[in-house]
Amino acid sequence: MQADWAQLFDELDASNKTNDKVAALLTYLNVASDKDKLWLIALFTGRKPKKPIKAMDMRTWAASASNVEPWLFEECYAVVGDIAETIALLFANKNTGETLQFSLAELMQEIVQMASFSQDEKRHLLQERWLQLDKNTCFLYNKFLTGGFRIGVSQQLLVQALSKHLQKPAPEIAHRLMGNWQPTLHTFEELFLQDLANQEDAKPYPFYLSYPIESDVSELGDIADWQAEWKWDGIRIQLIKRNNQAFLWSRGEELISENFPELIASATHLPNGTVIDGELLAYKNQEALPFNLLQKRITRKKPSAKMIETCPCAIIAYDVLEFDGIDVRSKSLSERRKVLEQIITQNGFGLIQLSPVLDSGNWEMLAKLREESKSQKAEGLMLKRKSSPYQNGRKRGDWWKWKVNPMHIDAVLVYAQKGHGRRADLYTDYTFALWHEGKLQTFTKAYSGLTDKEMIEVDQFVKKNTLEKFGPVRTVTPQLVFEIGFEGLQESTRHKCGVALRFPRILRWRRDKSAEEANTLEELKKLI
Repeated sequence: MQADWAQLFDELDASNKTNDKVAALLTYLNVASDKDKLWLIALFTGRKPKKPIKAMDMRTWAASASNVEPWLFEECYAVVGDIAETIALLFANKNTGETLQFSLAELMQEIVQMASFSQDEKRHLLQERWLQLDKNTCFLYNKFLTGGFRIGVSQQLLVQALSKHLQKPAPEIAHRLMGNWQPTLHTFEELFLQDLANQEDAKPYPFYLSYPIESDVSELGDIADWQAEWKWDGIRIQLIKRNNQAFLWSRGEELISENFPELIASATHLPNGTVIDGELLAYKNQEALPFNLLQKRITRKKPSAKMIETCPCAIIAYDVLEFDGIDVRSKSLSERRKVLEQIITQNGFGLIQLSPVLDSGNWEMLAKLREESKSQKAEGLMLKRKSSPYQNGRKRGDWWKWKVNPMHIDAVLVYAQKGHGRRADLYTDYTFALWHEGKLQTFTKAYSGLTDKEMIEVDQFVKKNTLEKFGPVRTVTPQLVFEIGFEGLQESTRHKCGVALRFPRILRWRRDKSAEEANTLEELKKLI
């Protein structure tokens, strides 16, 4: 029996319950082939193949094969708002023969191979597949082609399902998923069934992630049980030194060693068998620099000496996961901290700094210290239970982030576009504007922050108050005002408004304000 992967995606998208999703994944894993399982895991961990085709080509070929005039196809696309769904709907009743069933691995390998095809070969194959696949499978196939596949399954849920399927501990599964593996180069057996000792020296550990604290911090108990540090405004990394080689990984599982050669050079002095968890910052003269400087380095492989000089970086180390080749994550934070201090202080690394522990006698004093976060180029504080082990993924109870309140501004909704997944039929992707010289000037997009009920309300407003249509985007009557929160902003020549926001999201719907009462672009720029 062939595992029905399209049905699995429907079941995952239809439920918000963790147990339902884990059960659906486990049912699939128990009957799927190793190749199908590997591709499923790759898709859910962000290892999608590169897009082999342009969206415009898909639109042209789909219109031709479905005998729909180009202008009518574009009208359909404007109404549906998603190219993958538009094509699936147009071909839903076009199949005059038997609907074919393809395994997930077959289709994904075909998409990988398609990159080397000629334009005629691509057109012929796509038009053939659109006629052969049922509507749901066609929709997902198109999503894979466009690179727009998203689904509400966290890596933690995937780890739970794989742990039950393989009868291996969840921490081991999470560790095996890390690293630079690819479904085109590795097998399911290599990834999960071979001895971990055979894994590459560069392999990082799963990151331990914190939850934002929402209650009064005094409810955490005795402050003496907690370690407080700055929550740095950089990128989370793991620095590895094994067998005389150093490696630098981002939290997004990208190997970024080439981007920061000076840090790799400094890490060569670490003892072998060392893995450090920390934050990579733009850093100079013992002081953190603005995040926008770091952005220039993140995307630049093999940076020039001049760039390294103008955008200096350092690692702020706050944990050790491996020492002398031994996994120390099960030890308490207090024990790990002593080991980390020993590593850093004995070796004296200029570019690898020890994250300072913030001493305070009580929660009130710590709250006052938190208010100084902005001056430290930090986002707030991290609170870590001293007795806590280093866990996998996001866990409640032992690690909390206590961020300062975000910056905010009131803006007007001016454009809307349909979302993805279970929001594919709702206008949930928004563009906002501020007043500038008597006109509304767009300045950011935001996709999150509203309740399901509020999203339905906005969707209804968009449909009733559309002024213009540009493909999937609708211009709406400038009437609704929302409070937009963000972690920081900087000047930007790439944006017409002249500024770029970090992590914008909707804080609340300002039903009490009219569009005329929204803020101005000048007021936003004063926050820089």
